Amino acid sequence: MLARVYSCAVVGLDGVIVEVEVDTGSGLGGMTVVGLPDTAVQESRERVQTAIKNAGYRMPRKRVVVNLAPADVRKEGPSYDLPMALGVLAMMAEVPMESLESSMVLGELSLDGSVRHVRGVLPMAALARQQNFKRIFVPAPDAAEAALIPDLEVIPVNNLAELAGYLNGRISLQPQPVAEAAEKEIWVQTDFRDIKGQEHIKRALEVAAAGGHNILMIGPPGAGKTLMARALPAILPKMTIDEALDVTRIYSVADQLPPEVPLIHARPFRSPHHTISHAGLVGGGNWPHPGEISLAHRGVLFLDEFPEFGQRVLEVLRQPMEDKVVTISRAQGSLTFPANFQLVAAMNPCPCGYYGDPVKPCTCSMSMVTKYQKRISGPLLDRIDIHIQVPRVDYEKLSDSRLGEPSSVVQGRVEAARELQRIRFKGTSTACNADMHPAEVRKFCVLDDAGRSLVKSAMNQLQLSARAYHRILKLARTIADLAGAENIATTHLAEALQYRPRMEI
Repeated sequence: MLARVYSCAVVGLDGVIVEVEVDTGSGLGGMTVVGLPDTAVQESRERVQTAIKNAGYRMPRKRVVVNLAPADVRKEGPSYDLPMALGVLAMMAEVPMESLESSMVLGELSLDGSVRHVRGVLPMAALARQQNFKRIFVPAPDAAEAALIPDLEVIPVNNLAELAGYLNGRISLQPQPVAEAAEKEIWVQTDFRDIKGQEHIKRALEVAAAGGHNILMIGPPGAGKTLMARALPAILPKMTIDEALDVTRIYSVADQLPPEVPLIHARPFRSPHHTISHAGLVGGGNWPHPGEISLAHRGVLFLDEFPEFGQRVLEVLRQPMEDKVVTISRAQGSLTFPANFQLVAAMNPCPCGYYGDPVKPCTCSMSMVTKYQKRISGPLLDRIDIHIQVPRVDYEKLSDSRLGEPSSVVQGRVEAARELQRIRFKGTSTACNADMHPAEVRKFCVLDDAGRSLVKSAMNQLQLSARAYHRILKLARTIADLAGAENIATTHLAEALQYRPRMEI
C-alpha cells in the first residue's frame, strides 16, 4: 500500500513542500531513496530501519522504495528521517493513513528512535501555515520556534514510538502553547557613560544608529575605535516583530539560533575576523548558505582592521550595500539572501598606525601610507556615509572621574528618531533613512535656498559624486530627525558634510 507523508525542504530561506512517498518493490529487503537526495538523506536508510526496529516494529521483508517529490529539488539534511519512518509504518498499516492528513512532519532520528533537532524549522512552519496544513510534528527542542507561527498546531515529538502511539490514539500529546517569547535585556560590555572623551565619535555613532548609516572610524591604535563599536548595540533601536521574525528565520536556516531563544529580539552584531573568505562573508558553498552579511541583516556588520581584509573580500560588499540583498549563482540555480546591514568599520591610517598623530611620530613612508589606504577602493568608501577621525585621548580626560551620558539616554533619542521614520515610511519597504530611494530623497529631503547653496558649494569643492550627494541628504535628514525638526536646516547639512572622507585615496 502506497503511503504519503508531507515534509519540507529549505531552498535559500524559503520552504518547499516535499511529498515522502513510500511503497514496496520487488527484490530483497532493504530501502532505496530517490528524488535528488544528498549524502545525509541517503544515510537516513540505516537510521530509519534501526529506529523502526528499536521502536518495537518490524521492517517489511520486501524492498522499500522512498521517493522524495518533487524530484528536481535538492534534498539535504536529516530532517526527512521521521517522515520516512512514518511512511514505512503507514505502508504496513501500523499507523492509520488518515491520521497524517493535513500534517507536516520534520525530524532527525537517532538509532534508538529518539527525535533530534533540525535546522530551518521556522520557515518550514511558516510554509505549513501558508499551505493550509492544520498541524506540524517537530522535534521537542524546536517546538517553541515553530510555535511562533500563529494558527498552526505544533506537536512536539520526543521519539518515534511516542508519535506512533499518538497517531494510533493510544497516548495523548499536548500541543506546544502559543506564547510570546520573553524579551531579554541586551547585555553589553561597555556603556557609553564609561567611555572617556571622544564626544564627537559618540555623536557620530548616535547619528549612524538613528538612520542606519554606514560609518568608518580612522585613528591610531588604542584610541577606542573597537571599544566604541562594541558599545554600539546598547544604543541601537529595538526591532519590530516583523524584523525579529525576519532575523530569526535566517538564523534558523543557518542553524545558529541560540539555545532557549526561539525569537531573536536583539539586533545582530557580527564581527568576522579579517582572514574570512569572500564566500564566508557573502555566503556560498556547493548549495549556498547565508554568509556574515546575511547574518548581520537588520543589524551591524563590524569589520575591525578594515584594510587587512582581502581586497576581493571587501569589493564583494559593494553590491549588497546598495541593493540590500545578495544573489549567489551556482550551476544548480541562483539563491537570494537578504543583506540589509549597517556597516561599521575601524582602521588605522597607516601600517604603523600613527600617521597624523600629534604625539607619536609615524615611521611609514608616504608611499607606504598611500598603498595602505588604497587597499580600500574609492567606490567602497563612497558607499560609507560617515567618515570620522578618532584621535588619542588625553590623560586629563582618561583620569576624569565624571561619567558621561549613559547609553539608555542615547537610545531614547535614537528610538524617537526611528519612530519618526516609521511614520514617514509607513506602507513602504523602507525601514530607515539610509534605505531611501531617489524618489523618497526628493520627497523628504527638501532644502531651502541656503541649503541648496551650501550643497552646491560642497559638491564643487569636494568633487562629490551623485551617490555622495544623496547620502549627504539622507544623513542630514537623520540629523534633523534627532533634533525633532520637520525640515532640513543649514546646520543639519553642515554636520552631514563634515562626515565626508578626508583621506587622500
